[in-house]
Amino acid sequence: MAPGALSPATGAARGWENFPMTTRVHRSRPFVQVNVFSATAYAGNPLAVVLDATGLTDRQMANFANWTNLSETTFLLPPTDSAADYKVRIFTASGELPFAGHPTLGSAHAWLDAGGTPRGTSIVQECGVGLVDVRLDGARLAFAAPTPMRRGPLEPALVELVASALRIPPADIVDHQWVDNGPGWLAVLLGSAEAVLEVEPDPAAIGDLKVGLVGPRQPQAQPAFEVRALFGVNGSMVEDPVTGSLNASVAQWLIETGRAPASYVAGQGARLGRDGRIFIDCIDGQVWVGGHVTTCIAGTVDL
Repeated sequence: MAPGALSPATGAARGWENFPMTTRVHRSRPFVQVNVFSATAYAGNPLAVVLDATGLTDRQMANFANWTNLSETTFLLPPTDSAADYKVRIFTASGELPFAGHPTLGSAHAWLDAGGTPRGTSIVQECGVGLVDVRLDGARLAFAAPTPMRRGPLEPALVELVASALRIPPADIVDHQWVDNGPGWLAVLLGSAEAVLEVEPDPAAIGDLKVGLVGPRQPQAQPAFEVRALFGVNGSMVEDPVTGSLNASVAQWLIETGRAPASYVAGQGARLGRDGRIFIDCIDGQVWVGGHVTTCIAGTVDL
């Protein structure tokens, strides 16, 4: 997938030549909003994608991401690594992330829909954590889970803090782990999916923690696990509808410890009225995180 890297001077690369040249001269840029991790439109996690961010400054990207007020907004750029098909920058309303899951699948879907053609058998995305492979998995897309930047059990004092923030006894936490693959996630395993859905966290106590909750369902039930993602932003607590990065590192943890099979489906978003589904497959030691993506809004944006 190394040949044919994009030349900023000519704009010649697979996919990018499909964008009108006017987008490089004027302020009108192709733009989509997509629904990630659900086959039902508006039931997953929304993502805004600026398909040609060439020439935008960091401030312009940050300001637009803040304005969309979505969990993430992505900006597609020519790759700087010759092995990549495109480069993506991922912004929340308050800052930039080196990696995130639903922006990875949503950006790949948008790039393909805009005429992008991978040079190899999979799409190679360049982002803050390096290169991430994205493959077609039937009607779904799936990304290769990156190696966590931080692993291992939580410190005892942090377990107490997390339990307090979740308003549960520490004894209800079956296990815990750092599962940070860029955003800073930590995860706690509760006894059941029902226990996860019943948690009523203390918004003031979440602080700057990024907490993933996971609980199993009864054998043979689908989805096999229920997941929630809670984090603090500017003094308030936010619950993410469906979180690819968290599910990626949680899957690595659960499979390695024998708590989950090599393939399973996780659900997320029920407490928010969403119906997220994350498809996990461990193939030759590599965890793949898959989901459906649908385009809900397409047009242009002035930037």
